Amino acid sequence: MWIKVEEDRKSRKGAVKMKLSERKKKILGIVVSDYISSAQPVSSKQISEKYMPDVSSATVRSEMAQLEELGYLSHIHTSSGRVPSKEAYRLYVDELMKKGKLTTKELNFIKDSFRKQTNDLESIMKNTLKVISELTDYTSISYSSHSKDDKIVKVNIFRFKPNVALLLIVTEKTLIRDKFIKIPKEMTDDELARANNIMNSMFEGKNFDEVLAYSKSAKNEFDEYKEVFNGVIDALEEYVSKHVGELLLEGEDKIMNNPEYNDVEKVKNFLSVVGDKEKVENLLSSDKDGIEINVKIGSDDGRTPDDCSVVTASYSVNGVNLGSYGVIGPTRMDYKKVVSVLECIGKILEETLEDKGD
Repeated sequence: MWIKVEEDRKSRKGAVKMKLSERKKKILGIVVSDYISSAQPVSSKQISEKYMPDVSSATVRSEMAQLEELGYLSHIHTSSGRVPSKEAYRLYVDELMKKGKLTTKELNFIKDSFRKQTNDLESIMKNTLKVISELTDYTSISYSSHSKDDKIVKVNIFRFKPNVALLLIVTEKTLIRDKFIKIPKEMTDDELARANNIMNSMFEGKNFDEVLAYSKSAKNEFDEYKEVFNGVIDALEEYVSKHVGELLLEGEDKIMNNPEYNDVEKVKNFLSVVGDKEKVENLLSSDKDGIEINVKIGSDDGRTPDDCSVVTASYSVNGVNLGSYGVIGPTRMDYKKVVSVLECIGKILEETLEDKGD
């Protein structure tokens, strides 16, 4: 499993990069894990009694004080305990977090959910987000990378009724299906096949932008088959308008299940981000290809709300990237559970999409 944790310049300023002792790492890992599950500051007494009975509370307290000086912990004045900083969460995900394992019940839930799939990509992704949100209890998001650069491989037109044809457009990234176009009732099957062949010869290898631009100057070349030509172009324009850069969300209200979001302004800020297509696209973008899981913990560049984390993965078919999906939640996120869910779903999702394309 390859996890990339993105850096945050602002939080790095407060932390001195140095190699931590194994005991410090163990204590830090305990603080992060305990705080994730309880949402309560963690004290040296708790750690000593519950997790490290062979180490005195005074020794743990001293180690925690040093971790605070290094920028990994912070002290809440109303409590004797400490809470993790964003830097601590980064180190936790990078080095300290153990690989999670889903329960048999959770695995069966995922498999059963994908077993009922249709061939429609949007339906598959909506179902994927529902499963992710249900298992993690966070808001799930996806953004398709279907772009106008997607090139057409083949156009197929089949007569469905005397004056209606079924249109299938195969591209490098997807299959545009279930589109019906009007055709002249008197048109013969041979004429329909000829119109289909002409369009294949003119559209094959062109991207959406090129086809749509070309269609404006090529209408005269299709005088004989104008109704078929216009039907194909209208279907393509409709697809591009609906699916290029498509944003899907599930469980937006789940953010309010976290005590950090009892503040109305924080909720408003969160909803304004997940409802903005451009911001979500930035959240789901990755600086490198081939990364299985990408983690963003807070931000000082405006892309991620400062008190939020985003964990994402990309999905592809036959090596072609189709988009990204993941979760957005508080920095006090159960990273182990989220990574396990995304990793498991990623494998099943790609298998489903590959089967869909066969």
